[in-house]
Amino acid sequence: MKEAEILDRIRKDIDTIDHKLLELLNQRMNFVKEVGQVKKNSNSSIYRPEREKAIIQRLSDLNNGKLNQAAIEAIFLEIFAVSRNIELPEKVAYLGPEGSFTHQAAEGRFGAMSEYLPLKNIQSVFEAVTAERVKYGVVPIENNQQGIVGETMSQLSSTDINIVAEVPIPIHFSFASLNENINEITHIYSKDIAFRQCAKFLKEYAESSAVMIPVESTSRAAQLASQTRNSAAICSRIAAKMYNLPILFENIQDSTDNYTRFLIISSEYKNVISQSDKTTILARISDKPGSLVLFLQKFHDAGINFTKIESYPAKDGKTFKYWFFIEFDCHIDDPVIAQVMKANKDQIKWIGSYPKLC
Repeated sequence: MKEAEILDRIRKDIDTIDHKLLELLNQRMNFVKEVGQVKKNSNSSIYRPEREKAIIQRLSDLNNGKLNQAAIEAIFLEIFAVSRNIELPEKVAYLGPEGSFTHQAAEGRFGAMSEYLPLKNIQSVFEAVTAERVKYGVVPIENNQQGIVGETMSQLSSTDINIVAEVPIPIHFSFASLNENINEITHIYSKDIAFRQCAKFLKEYAESSAVMIPVESTSRAAQLASQTRNSAAICSRIAAKMYNLPILFENIQDSTDNYTRFLIISSEYKNVISQSDKTTILARISDKPGSLVLFLQKFHDAGINFTKIESYPAKDGKTFKYWFFIEFDCHIDDPVIAQVMKANKDQIKWIGSYPKLC
């Protein structure tokens, strides 16, 4: 059999499978529509991250083919996103502009079909969610190389917003410019944290006389560099592509293990218990000697595993008092933690319990 005949036969088989996939997906969406009507009548939430996580894990456990877990997750997250839009379309606000890493995190969970609202700062995202102009917001909370995002912490402590889910994504920076010769570049635009995360590259490749200009986002950096000769941007690949800015160097970040964790937030939201949950709280603890140790000991005695504890200024007058940003493995409704939370309710602000992804 000739090569062309073999390829033609294989392609026909693929077409047959594609037709079956389309038919099955449409059947799935019919059931999704029914679910959406039930949820609408009961005013239930459309986005259930614990349910999506369980489905992906179940399918991964059943899988014995060519697809790995990452591929299964990528395919089904998009199916879930399409499903949510059929159930009940939701608006999603995020720290913009378009092409930012936060935009990437938002699309990774809510899909290309959702309606997105890019906003200029993190406070605006929280305000949009609080005022119910959008159902969900997406904001960065921490980078594993540079630490916590202070503005997000400040908003979590001062608003009644809940964490719906966490979204960890790898951060890869590109060096993009209209100039082909890096020695001609006199100005480099980027977000301040990006300069720190790409310090080794800048030291080795960029002219020492080049001026680093911090801007509000890496997307804005790409936009400015696309409009100015002898300038460059440290930005995401998607931002460079959006503004038709040629990329001179890829993956210029200092660490190959550079990840940022984003939070999906909403108002008055509470997930049901899943098989593996994380809880975030803020604790206002007395400044008396030993208060923090006594507070933490109660969690230890209950067998609770802490994954993060970090102090944050309470901004309470002229005093040096702090909130403690604490995360631990457990859902707020788990009986194991219920007594500890009840005993310390005057010191604790619950922020959210959600499926653990990192």
